[in-house]
Order: sequence, then C-alpha cells, then structure tokens
Amino acid sequence: MSLLLTVLKRVNLISLPRPSPHHCSVPRPLEASGLAWEGGRDSSVDDRRLVSGSSPDVLEKVRGQVEVSENFLTEAEERALLQELEPGLRKKRYEFDHWDDAIHGYRETERVQWTEGSWAVLRRVRQAAFPAGEPLLGPVHVLDLDRTGFIKPHIDSVKFCGSTIAGLSLLSDSVMRLVSEQDMADWVDLLLPRRSLYILRDSARYSFTHQVLRDEESFFAGCRVPRDRRISVICRNLPA
Repeated sequence: MSLLLTVLKRVNLISLPRPSPHHCSVPRPLEASGLAWEGGRDSSVDDRRLVSGSSPDVLEKVRGQVEVSENFLTEAEERALLQELEPGLRKKRYEFDHWDDAIHGYRETERVQWTEGSWAVLRRVRQAAFPAGEPLLGPVHVLDLDRTGFIKPHIDSVKFCGSTIAGLSLLSDSVMRLVSEQDMADWVDLLLPRRSLYILRDSARYSFTHQVLRDEESFFAGCRVPRDRRISVICRNLPA
C-alpha cells in the first residue's frame, strides 16, 4: 500500500490558464511583474525570481511561509544521495494508477538509515526548516516521479504531518503550484531548480493545495520549465 495513503487528502482538481511561453532559459524577475516581496527576512526566499503569484495580495498571504533556496546541494552531494537511493528505487516499479488518482507515475520509499554524508545533508535541511529540538517524523520520505509523472492538487493530512514540510529536488527543475482553498483565483508558483530546497509552513501548507506540474504544463512566469525524472527527499515534523 502506498505511503501516500497516510498523508494525502485529495481535493478537487483545478486548472489555470497556460501562459504563452517566452523564449527564455531563466524566469523573469518578480520585480518585472510588480510581485516582488520587499525587504528584510520576509523576502527569506534567497532568490525572489523563484516565486511568482496571481497578485501582490496572495504573495503577502504566504510571506514568510514559503522558501526556496537555490543550490542548497552541491553536485557532489546530489550524486552521493542518488547513489544511495537508486539501488532501492530500481527494485520498485512506477505506479500509474494511484488509488484516488492524486499522483501519477511515481515510486517511493522511506529511509531511516543513511550514510554519514547524507546525514550531514539532512541535518542541514532540518536546521534550515525546523526549530531546534522540534520532533520530526522519523522516516525520510523519498518520492521518485517519472518524466511523465505529476502530483495533482492536494493537502497533506493533519493527522500524520505537522506544520512544515521541507523537500530537496534532485535530477530536474520543476514547478510547484499552491492554490488557495478559499479562492481558486489566488495562486503561487514556486520554481524548484535542481538541487534546491523548498519549505512550506503553516497556512501555505494547509490553506493552499500544492501540486507538481506535469511537463506539458510546466511554466513559470511565462517561461517554459522542462520536466524530467525528479526525485524529492522530504522531511516533515510531527503533528502538534
């Protein structure tokens, strides 16, 4: 039985208009669209080009609750994590018929034991995402999306997960979309570059659905973001 059965709450699928692609290899800065956060740690996203939204108001709603850290991993650290994960993943097959159609083209595992090098990376993730001493979900969740795979809009179950999720993105750039449950016209897109770390906290986690866009829908700020196979390494805290 899928590990995701315990953490996903399926919500209605929504579809936003697909933008006309710009011929660019990097996203336009938010400043160009008037959607930049300004000043202080609340532009804690270390590169504001990685966050876009439907309006300044919706960006204000998630201020301090979403972070994307580009180049959180070195290429050597990514290779070491992949070398550790690949043998176990290869023993599994990609699933294309999830029980409620919330996820398509995936395989997954949980890991408790890691090499010292990988533990050093995970300690950095935990230091970046969680307060010192906060109880965390013991196993680390590893989700492997096929090149054609994607995750539909969902909210993680509050019975099994706490207020914060932190994920490393391996092998491919991707776009994560958050959509408000109260008003589907309010959305926030996160560009997740390969080797980046994303963090979702509090209402950005439980008042917004989140999804990983399929390749043909993968656009950020009008720029095409090609999707390939993507592995995410995910840490969560325990429910309060």
